[in-house]
Amino acid sequence: MFGIYSILDLIFWLLAVGALGMSGFSLVHALRTPARAFAVTGKQTKRLWSIILGFATLFTFAAVLGYVYVQPLSIFTIASVIASGVYLADVRPAVKEIGKGGNSGPYGPW
Repeated sequence: MFGIYSILDLIFWLLAVGALGMSGFSLVHALRTPARAFAVTGKQTKRLWSIILGFATLFTFAAVLGYVYVQPLSIFTIASVIASGVYLADVRPAVKEIGKGGNSGPYGPW
């Protein structure tokens, strides 16, 4: 029978899967972005963001699998979500603008 704890476990597991998707997307985006874009925008280096997001992906993957001491609501999973969120909200929009340009008029590209 399904108890309240099994439903809560399912909810936390789904949240961990969402966190894994978010951190994985952040890592792939950081690896595909040129290192020059990080330097031009004044953000941390590409290497540092790759390391941070790599660990974030590792910890959220461990949370999805349910390893010992890395439950879906552990401090490592929460820190991983925060790191991925900072990257997606602050760094990604800044580095995304680098490389765009070209023929841009007052009403858009032409």
